[in-house]
Amino acid sequence: MFNIKQSLEQLMSSAIDQASGLSGTKGHVIYATRAEFGDYQANGVMAVAKQLKTNPRELASRVLENIPANDLIARAEVAGPGFINLFLRDAYLAQWGSHYAQPRSPLIQAVPEPQTIVVDYSSPNLAKEMHVGHLRGTIIGDCLVRVLEACGHNVVRQNHVGDWGTQFGMLIAHMASLESANAQVSTELADLENFYRQAKQRFDDEEGFAETARSYVVKLQQGDPDCLNAWQSFIDESLGHCESVYKLLGVTLRREDLKPESFYNPELANIIQALDDKGLLSVSEGARCVFLEQFKGKEGAPLPTIVQKSDGGYLYATTDLAAAQYRAKTLHADRVLYVVDARQSLHFQQIFAIARIAGFAPESCSLEHIAYGMMMGEDGKPFKTRSGDNVKLIDLLDESVRRAHVIVSEKNPDLDIESRDEIAAVVGIAAVKYSELSKNRTSDYVFDWGTMLSFEGNTAPYMLYAFARIKSILRRQESEINVNAQIQLEASEERNLLIKILQFPEAVHVVSIDGFPNYLCSYLYDLAGIFMRFYEACPVLKAEPEIRDSRLKLVELTAKTLGRGLELLGLETLEKM
Repeated sequence: MFNIKQSLEQLMSSAIDQASGLSGTKGHVIYATRAEFGDYQANGVMAVAKQLKTNPRELASRVLENIPANDLIARAEVAGPGFINLFLRDAYLAQWGSHYAQPRSPLIQAVPEPQTIVVDYSSPNLAKEMHVGHLRGTIIGDCLVRVLEACGHNVVRQNHVGDWGTQFGMLIAHMASLESANAQVSTELADLENFYRQAKQRFDDEEGFAETARSYVVKLQQGDPDCLNAWQSFIDESLGHCESVYKLLGVTLRREDLKPESFYNPELANIIQALDDKGLLSVSEGARCVFLEQFKGKEGAPLPTIVQKSDGGYLYATTDLAAAQYRAKTLHADRVLYVVDARQSLHFQQIFAIARIAGFAPESCSLEHIAYGMMMGEDGKPFKTRSGDNVKLIDLLDESVRRAHVIVSEKNPDLDIESRDEIAAVVGIAAVKYSELSKNRTSDYVFDWGTMLSFEGNTAPYMLYAFARIKSILRRQESEINVNAQIQLEASEERNLLIKILQFPEAVHVVSIDGFPNYLCSYLYDLAGIFMRFYEACPVLKAEPEIRDSRLKLVELTAKTLGRGLELLGLETLEKM
């Protein structure tokens, strides 16, 4: 699908270059805020005028004279201190709309120079079941990989699960003691969270247990076969829990996307050696650290990045440096996106800086922290159960489906139970996901059942209902839609709707660059609202045949666009609600 904004920016850049005598200027184009300002507005002239120390309105007038011949711009005019208002040509818009209304025409074209992009997301700790703290990273990451793949990039998913360390010695020790007492370990592991809690309590309170647990860590690291077998059985059980959540969420992570902490274990000694060879290591209180000038704590004291403990053990930082090297040099990534909560911002700033200085990741590989805020309860504190425990993610999803079932039953009491179950399953999961994705990811937010399951406002139930309603219009058309019909723009509502549809790839492109899924949510919500205004103002099924065929094409193209957008968000849609 052609990108109006990019096309306009190319035209304006060329015109500014010609008018100014410069080269490589930016024809920055934004959406017009009011109809009288056109469809788009170019505001790159003023920066160039300031650079040339000339009158911006005079330069803008020369720019108008140098806009290359094109079919996109109907007219352009200078406004204000040097803005250029751009009005698009209806015939050209209708031509593109008719093209994309064809069933096999893709809405998003692949970028001309695809990149290899590694996305590190979800990454639960396999010591216990996934909880609500894993929700945002999992959903945001999965949306981003869908968007990036839609743009034609080679996307490598990396589920950097925590499967190594002291907690596994603790769990294996607990497992061994249960087996020695002839307990059914498989039954105990069915509630993974409770199993972890029992082991942790013994680790904290039971004399001798912590020492036993640490001995198992040593055996595990040394490759003891019995320990490795116990560890593997526990990992398999943990992954089974994770995969149940992924399936329910419709997340695209698979077992082959796993790159656990243990994968990097053989490389950690080499990471330490490489840092030492670069002269980056210092010893502080027995631990080996990297100190960089740009990272300081209170009173200007340098902050360490500890890469090896005094007992020789490694830390998250060591593993993350090994991962950065693997992704940059083995996977040959152009970009690496770390979808991890904002509390880890300093950690990643330090890791990225060290990776650059040590040569683990060249400048050509972009390392990006896709930070997100926390889900908060109504008390303004991190979302927990009433007893203060983490909420299991599977329990949250099941509760959302249950609540959706109640709402669906109230709104459609005549529906058969099978249909209610199907709609509730889709709406319940979509409500949780869309509630996350529709908010600015860098902000904390308060979890609210009432808002996320509402059929009003920018919510999943509203968006799913809007899609189903559009589909119902198409079902009511008695004859086949004329595949050769051309879109015509007779009313302003038709024009507004088509322009919004044609802005779809612009919205997707922004998300692929900036990593904010809420931008796509806002676009789809606006599209649904503009469609409703079109449908109220422009009769479709009762219009004259030629107009009816044109408007049916618009309806069909809206459904195609809205459905594709919801798919990129990872939401399943419904034909009927």
